[in-house]
Amino acid sequence: MSRPGLELLEPHVDDAVQLSVVIPCYNEARRLPESLTRVLVYCDGIGKPYEVILIDDGSTDHTLCYMSQAGRRCPAIKVVGFRSNGGKGRAVAEGVRVSTGASVLFTDADLSTPIEEVVKLQRALEAGADVAFASRAAPGARELNRVAYRRVMGRLFNLLVQAFLLPGFRDTQCGFKLFRGTVARELFANLQTDGFAFDVEVLLRARRAGYRVEEVPVHWVDSDSTTVSPVRHALQMVRDVLRLCLMGA
Repeated sequence: MSRPGLELLEPHVDDAVQLSVVIPCYNEARRLPESLTRVLVYCDGIGKPYEVILIDDGSTDHTLCYMSQAGRRCPAIKVVGFRSNGGKGRAVAEGVRVSTGASVLFTDADLSTPIEEVVKLQRALEAGADVAFASRAAPGARELNRVAYRRVMGRLFNLLVQAFLLPGFRDTQCGFKLFRGTVARELFANLQTDGFAFDVEVLLRARRAGYRVEEVPVHWVDSDSTTVSPVRHALQMVRDVLRLCLMGA
């Protein structure tokens, strides 16, 4: 994967880190302060060593400035910055690459899936899963305030994914996934999908590698804004799925 213009603060490797939280951001200066506070408060409450890896994917607002300030205040925060926007997949892959945790969570900056829901995913790992991903469509999930057209488009996309690549997975695109650390760093190495369909490639790699993957129902609340274009990004995602079908990911 190409990584032009990368500015990276390399973290000190600490084998004691139990949880790495990777948060990709693009123009999140407004939402990130509240979300980051919630993540830090939650992680502090766990009482185990953790790190929060913030990735700025070429934002044009003050996202990177805020990240840098937060990193200076809190030693648990690591910051990765790209000079240009390259896609969510690229951002998450870089965050995972520099992670050191025994487990790695990536979450959307809006925390549509509340950080507290990670407990459900951790239970799946404790029960033997290698990858646990949050789902808005699995039995028992609660989905609130999702705009109708986004719900329809999401379901159509997942039907496409199930038909051609990942039968049985109801919701590959929820931005909240937990991995065993070594598994995450293996699966995200040499990721080919820079955009929003990267989740599909990662889960496909996990399944083909024989890892145990569990879909976990969660509580999910739609955020009030999104950087996802309903047309442009949807077409890119379909294109990426077709590419994965052709290349065998």
